[in-house]
Amino acid sequence: MSTAHAVQNQNKLSVNDRKVAFATIIGTTIEWYDFFIYAAAAGLVFTQLFFAPAGQTLGTLLAFATVGLSFLFRPLGALLAGHFGDKIGRRTILVVTLICMGVSTALIGLLPTYDSIGLWAPVLLLSLRIIQGLSAGGEWGGAVLMAVEHAPTHKRGRFGSFPQIGVPLGLLLASAMFALMSGIIAPGDAFLEWGWRVPFLFSIVLLFVGHWIRKSVEESPVFEEIKERNAASKTPIIDLFKNHTWLVITAALVFAGNSAIGYMTTGGFIQNYTTNPEGSLALPRTAVLISVTVSAAVWLLFTWISGGLSDKIGRRNTYIIGFIIQLFGVLALFPLVNLGSIWSVSIALCFLSVGIGMTYGAQAAFYSELFPASIRFSGVSISYAIGAILGGAFSPLIASWLVSVTHSTSSVAFYLAMMTLIGLCATLILRDRSGIPLGPEYEELQNESAFYSGKKKSTNLYRNKV
Repeated sequence: MSTAHAVQNQNKLSVNDRKVAFATIIGTTIEWYDFFIYAAAAGLVFTQLFFAPAGQTLGTLLAFATVGLSFLFRPLGALLAGHFGDKIGRRTILVVTLICMGVSTALIGLLPTYDSIGLWAPVLLLSLRIIQGLSAGGEWGGAVLMAVEHAPTHKRGRFGSFPQIGVPLGLLLASAMFALMSGIIAPGDAFLEWGWRVPFLFSIVLLFVGHWIRKSVEESPVFEEIKERNAASKTPIIDLFKNHTWLVITAALVFAGNSAIGYMTTGGFIQNYTTNPEGSLALPRTAVLISVTVSAAVWLLFTWISGGLSDKIGRRNTYIIGFIIQLFGVLALFPLVNLGSIWSVSIALCFLSVGIGMTYGAQAAFYSELFPASIRFSGVSISYAIGAILGGAFSPLIASWLVSVTHSTSSVAFYLAMMTLIGLCATLILRDRSGIPLGPEYEELQNESAFYSGKKKSTNLYRNKV
């Protein structure tokens, strides 16, 4: 029996399986902590410190533009990571992306502001943000494949939720750090003077922890078998787009429908909208950060729930339920937020996070089962990166622009509802492939169309072909 086949059919978790689960959670949490503290800082301090001459409105748009611009470099990171991840392994790429993300984040914490060096301040800030984007583009694909390809067949959704949990955990940690600095350690002017830098510099500690953990886990058994069989693609990117272009686009739209809504909080828009002293709400900064932290915990919980649920009812059905809940969350978001109470903001964000979590937990297993083994790293990474651009990249910028033009949040709600419906429609196009074998010996089976034909094929059909 092949290594991959043995792993897929085991019923008990080995010590290494548990280590992989722990490593994917910790590693992804650290990566996304780094990514989210930038987004939080963009909504809270970068307008004043790096874009002050542009004024409040334009400065806010420029700060959010730097958040979105980094997403444009995610596909390049995904292309590089996918190419080398399919050729030299998942684990090596994960270590490289972690180091790049950690170092660039710490350097942001050391940057002089516009008052010190003028235009060089935003230029250096943007350069480091681009490195973050490249790293994030390669991180996700490697993390989910390490988790899913190590998993028993009947627990892929649960294992795949481990790296997904790292995203809300990263948001929770980032929001908690900013709340701690803003409310206790460096309140008031001290936060703008030096307090905002501490969360960035803390990344150095996390970097050493994450590097040690990721170096300790074994390579994916599926990739080990690819090496044994000499089945690695020589041109994984070319092979991917030659045979699976429409699949990449459709999978990207699924994530776009999720990420556009998720980046309302992770991208800093809600933080900026609710705390802006020139706005109608002007809520306390620390209280809003605590609300975001609580909503991240809700997101985490429902990501965990949906991962396990997808092992029972399928990835596609779990997504459909999630997008429906997400749509209701979007429609309720601004009517609750605009009540102007920190409690109504908290309820709105938590309700929204239920839908986000339900559409997020099954994603790793769903994506991994869509693509053949030899190009899987490229497929999941590039689909994810394109989806991030179409959905989350500029959603805070678009939302801020819509508010500035229409002077109403109704237009933002309409935009988010449309993105949710796009994600739902893309999900309906794809077939559920839960349980399909992942090893390279089943490449022909994996190459079958993943598009939903209107006649749903059961998981047993795939298993009967093995």
